[in-house]
Amino acid sequence: MSVAFIWVVSPNSEVSNCFGFLESAREGNRLFDSSKYISRDRSLICHSKFKRGNKRNWKYSSSNADLSYSYSGKKGKSPIVSSLVANPAGEVATSSEQKVYDVVLKQAALVKKQLKNAEDYDVKPDIVLPGTLSLLSEAYDRCGEVCAEYAKTFYLGTLLMTPERRRAIWAIYVWCRRTDELVDGPNASHITPKALDRWESRLEDIFRGRPFDMLDAALSDTVTRFPVDIQPFKDMIEGMRMDLIKSRYKNFDELYLYCYYVAGTVGLMSVPIMGIAPETQATTESVYNAALALGIANQLTNILRDVGEDARRGRVYLPQDELAQAGLSDEDIFAGKVTDKWRSFMKNQIKRARLFFDDAEKGVTELNSASRWPVWASLLLYRQILDEIEANDYNNFTRRAYVSKPKKVFALPVAYAKSLVSPSRTSSLIQA
Repeated sequence: MSVAFIWVVSPNSEVSNCFGFLESAREGNRLFDSSKYISRDRSLICHSKFKRGNKRNWKYSSSNADLSYSYSGKKGKSPIVSSLVANPAGEVATSSEQKVYDVVLKQAALVKKQLKNAEDYDVKPDIVLPGTLSLLSEAYDRCGEVCAEYAKTFYLGTLLMTPERRRAIWAIYVWCRRTDELVDGPNASHITPKALDRWESRLEDIFRGRPFDMLDAALSDTVTRFPVDIQPFKDMIEGMRMDLIKSRYKNFDELYLYCYYVAGTVGLMSVPIMGIAPETQATTESVYNAALALGIANQLTNILRDVGEDARRGRVYLPQDELAQAGLSDEDIFAGKVTDKWRSFMKNQIKRARLFFDDAEKGVTELNSASRWPVWASLLLYRQILDEIEANDYNNFTRRAYVSKPKKVFALPVAYAKSLVSPSRTSSLIQA
């Protein structure tokens, strides 16, 4: 089970391998698209960032390794993560957390370089080629239609953003939906590793300015305007590859890497689009780490919500060692019975997800003021799914936890109020 985004399929595509839609028609410089949209109704993973002055120490222990999370409370310091774990053979290896943090540092460096060299803080200037402006505008409009239909709350929040940021977020949203639905959509059984290789090759063409269709064109334009790096996009495709070959995770270190691939990457893609508040004192690295934290939190929430659904597909996205420590096994999950052991296990899993939400929440205020509302709305609504799992007496086998429409409506003004808090005010509160 990966993070669900909208799947975009050309009606003229070859059904035999579910990848014919990659071969959209091209004629000269004109791009054609006649896409239809098929998806399940899930929310876009959003993002936030850590705040200076935040202190968090959390240790996770398993039978295979000790993985510690330690965030520095000193001003100007980036989060410190454990870089070493011991494998069963006693050899020291790099942890998943450190692997991901290396990507975070690269993304942060890219943004800092762009800000240093650009006079305009927001975006690069428009470069319009003759005959392409109307097509490009139509491409972005199509992305907006997709976002409006399948992520209504988030879409509403994007309307407060500047036009450039709004359109760019739509383009990223659609690409992520298309990517995820390759292995999690109605035609997933037809997807092969070779098909994902072709999708990655197509991604590289997008970043080279050679889009295949209208929706690609929107993303290709976006990555020329903002300091967006290709690595998180490639990492998301790697997460799709994992879904083709892996249905169990030995420990949380393995699960953490998967959550980064399929959800944390979205935060790294989106931080340059959302923008950082000019008045913030937070480091760029802390901004990206908070974006990562919210992506991980949302994906862990997805996993806990969908335990029964995934089990019916033969998948268990829960740490095997922690199940064993709780006296549980895959057979208990497939049986779908809520027992005291299961309740105790779920309480610990929910607690961990909430820790990631807590760390993410402290950084939302550091975003550009026009970008905060959709992030707050997504964070508040997704975190409430954990409350609903508890309200269902931890029965995530046969009951799907969801946030009711009245609660969603109530969350919007709350999110908007939170979006008005400035970074400087939040910093003073935390330091006090």
